[in-house]
Amino acid sequence: MNLSVQAIVAWLTSIVGALLTALGAIAIFFTTTLLRTAHKRGELAPKVEAIGLGAVTNFFDTLGIGSFAPTTAYMKLRKMAPDSYFPAILNAGHALPTVAQALIFITLVQVDPTLLISCIVAACAGAFVGAPLVQRSPVRLVQGVVGAALLIAASLYAMANLNLMPVGGEALSLPTPLFVVAVVGHFIMGVLMMFGIGLYAPSLVLLSLLGLNPAAAFPIMMGACAFLMPISSLNFVRSERIDLRIVLGMALGGIPAVLLAAFVVKSLDVVVLRWLVVVVVLYASVLLLRSAFFAKGAQTAPAGAQ
Repeated sequence: MNLSVQAIVAWLTSIVGALLTALGAIAIFFTTTLLRTAHKRGELAPKVEAIGLGAVTNFFDTLGIGSFAPTTAYMKLRKMAPDSYFPAILNAGHALPTVAQALIFITLVQVDPTLLISCIVAACAGAFVGAPLVQRSPVRLVQGVVGAALLIAASLYAMANLNLMPVGGEALSLPTPLFVVAVVGHFIMGVLMMFGIGLYAPSLVLLSLLGLNPAAAFPIMMGACAFLMPISSLNFVRSERIDLRIVLGMALGGIPAVLLAAFVVKSLDVVVLRWLVVVVVLYASVLLLRSAFFAKGAQTAPAGAQ
């Protein structure tokens, strides 16, 4: 029996080690590509405002608030970049801070490694399908999708504050039928991530509804994002619809903020903050949807063509 337990522990340790090694290699390759491309474009100097934005959003992201919706709302209100730049900036700018989150939570939180790897692979496959769709999508479509996503995000924040979110179970693994639902769900979320729709909240909701321990959902959702964001962002980084000064700033501010939140603060009463985020996100959503459906002189060219 002891040998069996030791074998299982060794197997789990080897899988986690392989995941962390692969994640580190991907992060190094992405960072190298990002810096080289920024240097060629003359965009190597990060925007100071973006450093602050990355620090704040990734700090609260690590504590469970989410980063995509607040970042989108801030960029829209401050007019930091054109609307069609948002998906690329969100995925590339938050990629390295999310890698830092995943390295921490995959190491510290237990979950079925088969479920973990399957959801990561499914999300990456979805991102592979979704990335070129974003590049070819009309600007109005991107605005509409992101605007609708912000409405959904605001609803999820409100539900969390009103204790209407699923509480989850105690399981660290799922039976086969529910396992398949989780994997298919993460493939769809991977596609939607490329349009700037955050994966954290939908993943947490889905896994909790399936009976998984909410704590076990953290390495899954963070691991999925940590793998798919740098990989998918390689094309975003090389595209014309991105501001690498914002991307570098968000990464520079975000990584230390993740470490601060995970190891120093650890938890925080975020109810009031969530209500504030609801108001700001709803306002940004209205602006995006108005641009998508009612703006004069509509932009209809594919997002990757301008």
